[in-house]
Amino acid sequence: MTKKIYRSESDRMIAGICGGIGEYFDIDPTLVRIIFAFILLSGSGFILYIILWVVIPSQSQVKNKGDENNQEKNTSNKPFYVTEYDTKKGKK
Repeated sequence: MTKKIYRSESDRMIAGICGGIGEYFDIDPTLVRIIFAFILLSGSGFILYIILWVVIPSQSQVKNKGDENNQEKNTSNKPFYVTEYDTKKGKK
């Protein structure tokens, strides 16, 4: 399964951007928040945060999309069984 970036719904302060980035890179979200604070002080951090807020989907949207993809792969609800094939009669 591939790793996907999302806005965290459990570890969030404003929109979950830093929490999601922290989970994606497997680092403490507090460090990401500190880095964003420095970027914010440089002047472009607020715009960057708003852009990421719009672009990055929330955690529930990513999980719901994954569930939809799994349902599309298993379109038939019938279980697949391997049965013996009678070669003499040509029937199952």
